[in-house]
Amino acid sequence: MAEQSAESRELLAAVDLGSNSFHLVVARLSDGQLVVVDRLREMVRLGSGVDETGRLSMPVASAALECLARFGQRLAEIPSENVRAVGTNALRRARNRSEFLQSAEQALGHSIQVISGIEEARLVYLGVAQSLPPDPERRLVLDIGGGSTEIILGEGMKTLALESLHMGCVSMSDHYFARGHVSAEAFHEAELAASLELRPVKNAFRQLGWKSVVGASGTIRAVAHLLQELRGDREITLAGLDELKAMLLAEGGVSGPHFHGLSVERRPVLPGGLAVLRQLFVTFGIEKMRVAEGALREGLLYDLLGRLAHEDARERSVSNMQTRFHVDPQQAERVEMTALSLLDLVSVQWDLTSTLARQVLCWAARLHEVGLDIAHSQYQKHGAYLLENADMPGFPKEEQYLLSALVCNHRRKLYPETVIRLPPGWHLKTYRLILLLRLAVVLHRTRAPDDVPILSASVAGETLHVRFPTGWLQQHPLTLADLRQEQTLLRKSPVTLEFS
Repeated sequence: MAEQSAESRELLAAVDLGSNSFHLVVARLSDGQLVVVDRLREMVRLGSGVDETGRLSMPVASAALECLARFGQRLAEIPSENVRAVGTNALRRARNRSEFLQSAEQALGHSIQVISGIEEARLVYLGVAQSLPPDPERRLVLDIGGGSTEIILGEGMKTLALESLHMGCVSMSDHYFARGHVSAEAFHEAELAASLELRPVKNAFRQLGWKSVVGASGTIRAVAHLLQELRGDREITLAGLDELKAMLLAEGGVSGPHFHGLSVERRPVLPGGLAVLRQLFVTFGIEKMRVAEGALREGLLYDLLGRLAHEDARERSVSNMQTRFHVDPQQAERVEMTALSLLDLVSVQWDLTSTLARQVLCWAARLHEVGLDIAHSQYQKHGAYLLENADMPGFPKEEQYLLSALVCNHRRKLYPETVIRLPPGWHLKTYRLILLLRLAVVLHRTRAPDDVPILSASVAGETLHVRFPTGWLQQHPLTLADLRQEQTLLRKSPVTLEFS
């Protein structure tokens, strides 16, 4: 019981009583990093339960309390100071929220705060920013909730402008598509309403400007999923939204075959959410939007933890993976230092001067043995699977794929399919980084400190030529044999190795 209590004290939890669904996220603090250990989500539609008089109806309130009781069971062992629960737009609007909150807190077992729209926007941005790589450039963050839409401009971890508007996927769907039927006239009216809501804030945000646009939460994730299935798009564009709108109108709703990939719970609120999202694109002149994993719940966790704003979440993820899978830190450091010294010699000629190229080589060197904790046989493949599929805060999926490709190909045969799926501009660069990592691993096979001489290297086209001190290779026949084997293994790749 004492061990259980100690473990519970390391857990943090965030509860989001949204207008569409309720969410619970439980995370554990491990080596300075939050690792999500549990998620619960239930569609409650609290926003639909606020009637014309502004009161929360009994049936919806009862369903909400039953959900919170289930959440409370999960939170029973977590100290109150480690839990933060918040209500958003629906509870901001409910006139009888005080009496509801009294019962809700009893069911949950923890206090519940109703936060303002601006506070919600701040927390959304914190959650989004913590889930993305550090970026000093200005970004526009959009979050369409059940009853409100949050619009935030920020740089790094700092917010510059925040707004919360009274429109969301539930409220818009209930008002304009109450019976599930979507007509051109109703969709036009929904978009007009969204446009009017956006008009007062349009100029202020556009004057400040931004370099990139990021979307968060359910509606935007659902739209991104649909566009990826229908068009293969990795980002949301206005052309993609126009195609979804056309299909929605042609089929008169979301019951048609094009929307089968959408969850049953999401379908009733998609039309309203799509109308809001499309009008955001039109109003702000957005060309493309990527989707972040983090949002309000993650922002609550980070706010609760009070972590330092400018830490790189990816560095914490890598460090946590090293610890979790018992990576030998000395060997990882040796391989990293040698790989970086080789990179410094050829980075300009091989177009590997970008920050990401250097970072991913560092991370791959630190994690190249992460699969050993599973099995020695084919451990590079085990490690690649872990890095591709693990929750690694701060890493976009594309960077996890890149890191996974380096680890998968750091020894033995090459797997071109791991490189082909990367963005085309990274294909050749990835092979170059793979060669540098492979060479560093070979040179440290003895795992002995100070066993690698000072090397010189140059490139001619796609050939890396490495020069060793006179007589060194003859004194290290195992390394010489490994280098010759590397030459053979690299024959089917676009890069080759020469040494003297």
